[in-house]
Order: sequence, then structure tokens, then C-alpha cells
Amino acid sequence: MPEGPEIRRAADEIAAVLEGSTVDTVKFGVPRLRRHSAQLRGHQVINIETRGKALLTHFEHGYSIYSHNQLYGVWRVIRGHKLPKSSRSMRLLLQTSTHSAILYSASDISVWPTAELMAHPFLAKIGPDIMDRSLTWRDIAQRLREPDFVRKELAALYLDQKFLAGNGNYLRSEILHDARLHPRARPGELSRGDIGRLARSTLTLSRRSYETGGITLAPRLSNALKAQGLSRNWRRFYVFGRADYPCYHCGHGIERHEIGSRRLYHCPDCQPPGHSR
Repeated sequence: MPEGPEIRRAADEIAAVLEGSTVDTVKFGVPRLRRHSAQLRGHQVINIETRGKALLTHFEHGYSIYSHNQLYGVWRVIRGHKLPKSSRSMRLLLQTSTHSAILYSASDISVWPTAELMAHPFLAKIGPDIMDRSLTWRDIAQRLREPDFVRKELAALYLDQKFLAGNGNYLRSEILHDARLHPRARPGELSRGDIGRLARSTLTLSRRSYETGGITLAPRLSNALKAQGLSRNWRRFYVFGRADYPCYHCGHGIERHEIGSRRLYHCPDCQPPGHSR
């Protein structure tokens, strides 16, 4: 599933062609939504917003489209109106005079009056957006100390959209490794220094992933691996997807675990139980 950085990058691409433009064509691939096409057609898009893994398309006349990519949804932006051949099902098509924005495969789509949008069941319960530029490491540190979160294991907390919207599987493994914390640790067990380091790692890696298109490795290390001839997939992550390969910091083999049917990777030497490094 795309995570916060990927959704924000998709939103940037869509915003570049839709924001400030009138949408001449609106087509929904979901039958129950087709009645909204005439309601939105001929109106101007004023903002493309993300909230966690949801993308919100706001129109000037007070209506918005909510969409969530779920596991398989993907946006495509093209110049012109000739749609590319695809085996995927088109769920939403927005066209201006010059471009087309197409959402494939996702089915969690709805149209709302903008003033009521935050009542959407998903939006009403999520925490701050991890890609919100106003979010600071101190905000995250404070949330880690809140009663709703302080007793949860980090492995579960870092998938909980009520804690931070937009976190997902690869970011969870990468952030906890960068902070040198065991996945089973709980915020209430951590020192003030641990909390600060975790909060900073959360911002640093999520924003680095956004800026690099999905690479969490420090630029110097990623570039060094590239110079050695490694493909992009092998110079993206510190631990995620690298089971049995050596940790870049200590050389110990990375371990893979299944927690709640989701993959989690960590280095047992850099992230020992009971204390941090």
C-alpha cells in the first residue's frame, strides 16, 4: 500500500495539472457515484490535499472528492485526453483542457460537501498527517506521551493512523531502526532521549522518502551503493525487505518478523530489547 510520502508525491503531480483549472470531464467508474459527475463538471479545482493515505480534491463551489488508494489504487497523470491502455479498472477520471488525471483500481471514493468532509469516518479518527510541514518533532514527542499511545508497542503504534496518519509498513521498520529502538518497546518505557530521537527519526525518514521518491537511506550511503552498481531497489532501505542481509551499521543479519500479518524488519544488534543505543 502506498504510504504518506507516495500519496503526497502523487498529490503534487495531480495538483500541478488540476489546481486552478476547470475540470471539463468527470467520470466515475463506481456506479453509485456517477450521479455526481454533472455536479462537479465545469468547476475549478482549488486545492489537492492529503490526509494520511487519503487524497482530497477540493472544488471552488464547495464540494470535494475523497479517495483512498487502499492496497492497489494508483493515480496517473497524462498530457491530453487519450487514455493509456491498462488492465486496471478506471475508478475516477478528471480532465481539463490539457491534461487527464486517472485513478485506477481504488474503490474507496466519495463526494462530500467540503464543510462536512471531516465527518468522513476515516478522516474523523486519524491523527496528524505525517507529511504536514507544520508538524514538528516536538509534536510527535508529545503524542508519544499521550495516554492513548504511551502503552502501545511501537510495532503497533507506528501503523496506527490515529497516532500519525500516513505511516505504513516500510516507514515503521525504517524509523524504528533509525531510532535504534526494539519494535516491542513501548513509549512509556523510553527515556526522554529515546523519545526525542524517535520523534526526529519519524520526521527525517518520512520527509527524506518524500523528497527522494521512496529512499530512506542517507544520501551519502545510497549514492555510494549506486556507485558500486546496486540497483535502486537495493539501495532504498536500511532494513525493510533485507532479511538475512548485513546491517549497514553493525554487519549483523537483518531479521524479519510477522506482526499482525504485516512484515517487520529489524537489526537485533542495533535494536536490542530492553534498552536503546
